[in-house]
Amino acid sequence: MNGGDNLNRCFVSGNDLEVNESKCIIFIFPYAGGGVSSFKNWGDQFMFNKVYFAQYPGRENRFSEKAISNIDILVKELFENMKEIFDFKSPYYFFGHSMGTKIAYELALKIKENGLSNPDGIIISAGRAPCYKEPNPIYHLDDEEFIEGLRRYDGTPNEILDNKDLIGIFLPTLRADFMIDEAYQDIAGKKLESKILGLMGDIDEEMELEELLKWQDYTTKDFSYKYIEGKHMFVNTSSESVIKAIKEFVDSNESI
Repeated sequence: MNGGDNLNRCFVSGNDLEVNESKCIIFIFPYAGGGVSSFKNWGDQFMFNKVYFAQYPGRENRFSEKAISNIDILVKELFENMKEIFDFKSPYYFFGHSMGTKIAYELALKIKENGLSNPDGIIISAGRAPCYKEPNPIYHLDDEEFIEGLRRYDGTPNEILDNKDLIGIFLPTLRADFMIDEAYQDIAGKKLESKILGLMGDIDEEMELEELLKWQDYTTKDFSYKYIEGKHMFVNTSSESVIKAIKEFVDSNESI
């Protein structure tokens, strides 16, 4: 990871490209419990596009900060920090996985409401449309049940889940993330002015295809979707396929 832009609290540069040298900019929003390190080496895969990774508080280089459990507060912080590194005039794209899809949507709404250009495209990875609420939440459970619930997602290594001292360090951040992810629901149905590509694991047991397809009602532009091999966390197990899908989506739009 390039550290050139790391003075920004919320966005870490993923490669050495300058914004004015790249075809477009890609902003990546991690899943619950995830951080910049979850996407290590991703930035180098995009040779012609500047990549930024969102870093939420309560993890990695922001570990000393308290994790945020309110999506409105988190999105406001991301928006203010995004304005420091981006003028919204160059082509740009959002990629979010699971919880990151909710953050990407809400951030895009905030951008639009502030009179700025929406992303040219948004990749919704393993995320149900905003009108659907998580049917089996775990954020409210006691610590022992919450930890068992985390195993369902395969997003937290067993080495951490099985170590009481270690998981105890990460629990506040994980619980805050899952509160954002699972308590979220938006029934207003506000549309974005961005093309949307939906990605879903071909054996994802956490969501239904119809919940992904509903995203077509949240944009004034084109919607398409494709399956990626894997369960809900295919972003980790089939990362090459995800990167390929992002590249193809971006390239197809930028060649028009």
